Amino acid sequence: MSRKIFSKKPINDLLSSNADKSLKRSIGPVGLILLGLGSIIGAGIFIVTGVAAANYSGPALLISFVISAIACAFTALCYAEFASMIPISGSVYTYTYVTLGEIWAWMIGWVLIFEYLISASAVAVGWSSYSVGLLSSAGINFPTYLTGSLAMGGLINLPAVLIIALLTGVLILGAKESTRVNAIIVIANLAIILLFIIVSIKYINFANYTPFTPFGIAGVFQGAAMVFFAYIGFDAVSTAAEETKDPQKNLPKGIIGSLIISSILYIVVAAVLTGMVPYNLLNNAAPVAFALQYVGSNVVASIVSVGALCGITSVLLTSLFGQTRIFFSMSRDGLLPELFSKVHPNFKSPITSIMLVGTVAALIAAFLPLALIIELVNIGTLSAFIFLAISVIVLRRQQPDIPRGFKCPLVPWIPIISIISCLFLITQLSSTTLQRFVISLIIGVSVYLVYGMHNSKLHKPDDTEQDDVNLVTDPSLIETKID
Repeated sequence: MSRKIFSKKPINDLLSSNADKSLKRSIGPVGLILLGLGSIIGAGIFIVTGVAAANYSGPALLISFVISAIACAFTALCYAEFASMIPISGSVYTYTYVTLGEIWAWMIGWVLIFEYLISASAVAVGWSSYSVGLLSSAGINFPTYLTGSLAMGGLINLPAVLIIALLTGVLILGAKESTRVNAIIVIANLAIILLFIIVSIKYINFANYTPFTPFGIAGVFQGAAMVFFAYIGFDAVSTAAEETKDPQKNLPKGIIGSLIISSILYIVVAAVLTGMVPYNLLNNAAPVAFALQYVGSNVVASIVSVGALCGITSVLLTSLFGQTRIFFSMSRDGLLPELFSKVHPNFKSPITSIMLVGTVAALIAAFLPLALIIELVNIGTLSAFIFLAISVIVLRRQQPDIPRGFKCPLVPWIPIISIISCLFLITQLSSTTLQRFVISLIIGVSVYLVYGMHNSKLHKPDDTEQDDVNLVTDPSLIETKID
């Protein structure tokens, strides 16, 4: 049993996946950067900023964003190395399978499923809040019981359910169509964020920056752990590896480029937002629109609400995109039922995975409150990032000469700093969140022992069972396999 659960998947097998269960390469470098921006910019600016400022960081929110950005930068370098080396759908799940073994890959896959589902649900709740507010300003009011969870005094968050259903349909059409829709939304979103910054600077009241750290330094770090939720978008870029053209070159560009652009925007918006409004008034799901209404700029607030809907829609689209690709990869490896790796014959999209993910995300968004959802996302993300950094160190030692389209500098020091940063941010989350996460891991191990271990294609009698990492060392062979 122990030999089975720690067996590693040869990269040869990854690069020679069955043609009927592989995805079409259709995304270029600009599409990847926009995919990353679509997943990063939106939730952080339009949803998480208010919760983090009011409850954790206060006006020091911009410092919290800086801390999270630095932690993410180290992780992004690790992602870029792996994504350029193994351009296969699955993200950290796939990387861990190659370096650490099946049981660890399963656990990270389980965590990623958990992360993306909850992330999509959290973003859908924010989308609902902005859309309801926008319609209300136009004189269209929804009953309270249709716009909030039971914990918030409602019955069901119907707008959140409807937007997830719509975007699930877009994803079924395929990666090229999905990224095209995402690109349009992201460009509109960036324009409106710049409009917010330009209009709002004149409303900054420097008195609102005092006290700068109302919850102390501990609050700043707790805020950093909370806003980490906003940065998971570059992971969505790596999940698109199997659908990327020239992945060895383009994936690092997409991952690092999207992180740099989004970090600059986050820090500027955080500084402007907390300067406009006293931090303690920002505890709501639509803080940017609220800030503009607070200073009496109602017309711009309505415009920004439209932009917020654009940004949040792109985040939701890319979160659902990433989740379905994790599901697809685990199913193709036999760790989940084969049904979930079924590819639509025309659209070349993992249709069953998309439909399942959309359904579950809609149920979570319909009935759970926002604050609970956000914390659960963060711990899953941070755990996955830790295993990613460990995998970089391990594979550098096991196979230092394998061709890498991008090399993370200063290994093992940068991965070690990434690990320490993520562990520290995990300690800043609530004990209740940690307990819920442990329970989810126990459930995950149980599912693996009952189903995954017995159905893994790595353990089939006709497969060559191999505990060592069998890597392709000729770059030309890799290019031949992925073309």
